[in-house]
Amino acid sequence: MAASSKIIVIDDDPTGSQTVHSCPLLLRWDAATLAAGLRHPSPLLFLLANTRALAPEAAAERVRQICRALAAALPLAGIERWWLVSRGDSTLRGHFPLEVEVIAAELGPFAATLLIPAFFEGGRITVEGVHRLHGQPVHETAFARDSLFGYASSDLPVWVEEKSGGRIAAHQVQRLTGVELDYAAADGGQALAERLAALDGGPVVAVDGERPEQLAALAQVVRQAWPLAVLSQSAASWIQALAALPPQPLAGAALARLRRSEPGLVLVGSHVPLADAQLTELLTEPRCVGLELPVAKLARLLEGPLPEPLLASLEADWLVQLRRVLAQGQTPVLYTSRGELPCASVAQRRRLGDALAALMARLAAALAPQLGYLISKGGITTHTLLADGLALAAVELKGQLLPGLSLVLADLPEPLPVLTFPGNLGDGDTLRLAWRWMEGLESAD
Repeated sequence: MAASSKIIVIDDDPTGSQTVHSCPLLLRWDAATLAAGLRHPSPLLFLLANTRALAPEAAAERVRQICRALAAALPLAGIERWWLVSRGDSTLRGHFPLEVEVIAAELGPFAATLLIPAFFEGGRITVEGVHRLHGQPVHETAFARDSLFGYASSDLPVWVEEKSGGRIAAHQVQRLTGVELDYAAADGGQALAERLAALDGGPVVAVDGERPEQLAALAQVVRQAWPLAVLSQSAASWIQALAALPPQPLAGAALARLRRSEPGLVLVGSHVPLADAQLTELLTEPRCVGLELPVAKLARLLEGPLPEPLLASLEADWLVQLRRVLAQGQTPVLYTSRGELPCASVAQRRRLGDALAALMARLAAALAPQLGYLISKGGITTHTLLADGLALAAVELKGQLLPGLSLVLADLPEPLPVLTFPGNLGDGDTLRLAWRWMEGLESAD
């Protein structure tokens, strides 16, 4: 891809770069940070908006700010061709269609919005318009029962109608089928290019994705169709297809060796059932010592009359315990108590989640100078750690230790490797395996 071209990803949490490598992930979008990101030689630039952690109004305002910053920065950076991706969750949670509508209003118009939730590395595929997780319609999984972003259908046109409150009817959603994509892969994409060229009025187009070759064929057509502007709402596999990157320069073993000699720290903020299973498995390791943050107790404290001094006292005690574990050469595992605490309102649920993430970030940041690495599980947990706890403007993505598990370098006085671990990824043993590789107990190749 030419130096004057850029794929710009507005990511609703910090884990959407999990199929690519060697690019900057921005946690701020002030003029200087954005200009530096656009100058980076990578064809990719991620802006970590963390909007999944926000209420709808706040999410819309953040995306609006990012778009306006981009509108000012792109001409100054000499970026002549650009493609915009709104990266969302491969299990269909997030502010859709709100975020793509804000992007279209600020940076559009776009000929269409391509809806591409396939994430092959995580077992998410879309077949005949139905999105599946390891073969199961995703609406039948625990992710569809999310208290903030739940839904009732895995059929993408029906899902769009549901998430738009009926403003976009299912019959208005176009489909791009696997058969069409297979044909494009075989014939060079002429028919698909003609179909894209005929798009008008910004419809949502639900895209099948069963194999990487299908998205690669679509990406080739989209790249060649410039200046036809299409917006993408996608999971991570589409980003790799659009960028068409070579293999990452550092394989798993080399990434693991970026760790410093000190012990590591594991944070587990995600509370989906898969995260519970992974945490249980990790804690069977004799060198891992768990420290639970009691969510119900913290919720009562935060809603009480004197939360700051009481929380500060607890925080100081937990920091002493964590330092004691590190001094013994062991790995502390800091995690929130399992399950989702019932809250009186959505706003209260978000306040509690923010407070828990901030607490974990402060504890991790206080320990950072004596850590060899960090593993952070959960999108909100990880974003709060990087942006607030470690106060970083950007991190450099090095690559994936395991499929979907990105290792970034935090630019501290001594660079600190941080393994960003989505809550919904892997199987029961994946967290334990990642820890063993970072500890040098197993080879990552």
